[in-house]
Amino acid sequence: MSRPSAAAASAPPPPLQGAALALGTLSLSLATFMNVLDSSIANVSIPAIAGDLGVSPGQGTWVITSFGVANAISVPLTGWLTQRFGAVRLFTWSVLLFVLASWLCGFAPTLEWLVAFRVMQGLVAGPMIPLSQTLLLASYPRAKAGTALALWGVTTLVAPVVGPLLGGWITDHIAWPWIFYINIPVGLFAAALTWGIYRHRETPVRRLPIDGIGLALLVTWVGALQLMLDKGKELDWFASPQIVLLAVVAGVSFAVFLVWELTDAHPVVDLRLFARRNFAFGALALSVAYGLFFGNVVLMPLWLQQWMGYTATAAGMALAPVGVFAILLSPLVGRKVAVWDPRRMATLAFVVFALVLWMRSQFTPQTDLAHVLLPTFIQGAAMAFFFIPLTTLTMSGIAPERVATAAGLSNFVRITAGAMGTSIATTLWDDRAAMHHAHLAEPLGTGHGALAQTLASLQAAGLSAEQALAQVNRLIDQQAYTRAADDIFLASSLLFLALIGLIWFTRRPPRLGAAPVDAGGAH
Repeated sequence: MSRPSAAAASAPPPPLQGAALALGTLSLSLATFMNVLDSSIANVSIPAIAGDLGVSPGQGTWVITSFGVANAISVPLTGWLTQRFGAVRLFTWSVLLFVLASWLCGFAPTLEWLVAFRVMQGLVAGPMIPLSQTLLLASYPRAKAGTALALWGVTTLVAPVVGPLLGGWITDHIAWPWIFYINIPVGLFAAALTWGIYRHRETPVRRLPIDGIGLALLVTWVGALQLMLDKGKELDWFASPQIVLLAVVAGVSFAVFLVWELTDAHPVVDLRLFARRNFAFGALALSVAYGLFFGNVVLMPLWLQQWMGYTATAAGMALAPVGVFAILLSPLVGRKVAVWDPRRMATLAFVVFALVLWMRSQFTPQTDLAHVLLPTFIQGAAMAFFFIPLTTLTMSGIAPERVATAAGLSNFVRITAGAMGTSIATTLWDDRAAMHHAHLAEPLGTGHGALAQTLASLQAAGLSAEQALAQVNRLIDQQAYTRAADDIFLASSLLFLALIGLIWFTRRPPRLGAAPVDAGGAH
């Protein structure tokens, strides 16, 4: 394919229409769905993978960690790679290489090979999500950019819900390698369809020099940070010399990275985007909120499975209804985001998130399924009003040639915040549970009162003294971990309300007639 000329760059192709628009949307959505699905589908399969490969479940978590680290490193490189190779070519090759990496993951004979292939999968997956945003926006008229974002948002909302359900079913009924093999037909179809529709709409390319020092610093600080976040809880955080070392490496290399990227003529990551008011505050609000959201998304199934007696499938089913309102309302939000003030829409989302988390903060060990489902249903409405308006605010006014760079950088900050939210939520959960356990156990004495009566009843039922004490301790733990979860839900609710202020530091984008991003300009 010949390189697009300057004239082509200044006169981008018109939006797609009819069947081409529908098929283009389908291909990009499928690739995005496959990518997001793969980041969560392996979570429930770790015990099976670890057993088959002869390692401990703790070692098996490297299957998740390796993907996350590699993905976090490659996402912010999207802008530079797009300028170097072109958006359509880069996206298509990313999907094809993702398929190859998925196939290799399924065939991996040892944990070391599986981790290596997951690193490959994470690296090539990085550009897929921001470029799917960019290409989708370029497919629609300017006035319908909100609709494009809505269609894109549905796939990113549904995939994390489907992932654990599908992964659990495949692992239980077929075999764990098939959680990777299912990507092959989907990815090949998406790549072929994307190339067939978009190959004549390639973005202009520039032979930029490689910022080797910036790239090395990026890999160092992101890798160290992600490893610290993933292994911190397991190694007791800063009581571990390994975690302290990772924190120092991450902090120092990040500081040097900032200075280098802001002064280099051709930075690998365009940090100057943060000088834009809407991008800075929009990305900050989106990322912190996503960190809160994702931390609670991880916490809920853990609490349901460990302390409420739910199976992995049952916990997935209890959380699946979150997609109902998200899917139904996203098209409405997409149509109205260029008419209504997206700052008001995002504010509504944060208020609803706060309400949902407050409702969850009232959970007890006696909470039934109906009371678990209600806030989950409501949360779907918040999700619909969350991603699209905040993405609109963040990307507002970005020059066409910087769209892919901005999308990659904002997604990178969001993914990093999600990892931090997960680590903070699970660590605080354990710490608060230990505190509540101590408070609950303190007034109990083994020789009298309710504890003595309970132990006597359990021993009369056939338990030994040790078994009876273990049963009582389990009940105390159930209360302690439930109260700890309630604490995190309530704190998250208050933080969502506090975050509303960040939204209003952004400027309102132009009304209908100017989309949040110059949709055609991406080409």
